[in-house]
Amino acid sequence: MKNPTIILANGSFPKSKALLEVLDQSEQIICCDGAVNKLINSGREPNVIIGDLDSITPKIKKKYQDKLVHIEEQNTNDLTKAINWCISKDILDVVIMGATGEREDHTIANIALLSYYTKLLKVEIWTDNGRFIPISESKIFDAIKGQQISIFSQNTDIEISSKGLKYPLQNLKLKNWWMGTLNEATSNEFELIFKKMADIIVYIANN
Repeated sequence: MKNPTIILANGSFPKSKALLEVLDQSEQIICCDGAVNKLINSGREPNVIIGDLDSITPKIKKKYQDKLVHIEEQNTNDLTKAINWCISKDILDVVIMGATGEREDHTIANIALLSYYTKLLKVEIWTDNGRFIPISESKIFDAIKGQQISIFSQNTDIEISSKGLKYPLQNLKLKNWWMGTLNEATSNEFELIFKKMADIIVYIANN
């Protein structure tokens, strides 16, 4: 993905050289409320700041008043508000950073929400350690031999098979989150196969 739009959530700020380079080369950076504090502290500037804006100082509000998108409703989190704003602006290809780390409940919620977001646009979560990629139908992934792979299904009745993984899945129903974790690519690609539409999230660790 070249020069993606970044949505920066208010979790752990990226530290790896690779993610910081993507951040610096991004098309634009959309900050979820208080995430703008971390971005500014890193010496970078936001293009848009979205949320109920309760985590931003008056000084920052004044400086970036032309970049604020104030959404008061509390039925969705700030990350979902940012996703919905992107859709309203026809921005349909985004990378989310800062969605993990710090509060574990936020991390779990943000990862789980990927299955909802992928029905609306192309989206992935990137961390210093790897990528979370939501899929709804069978897919072939690029990989490196030995790369660590985990598979999470939010549909316990979906039978999943695989090709190119060290521990093959053969019409396996992932009834618990742990069941598809800690696998490994055996070549430069792997495939997940299932017959019905599903809500599946694939984690590919960085090598």
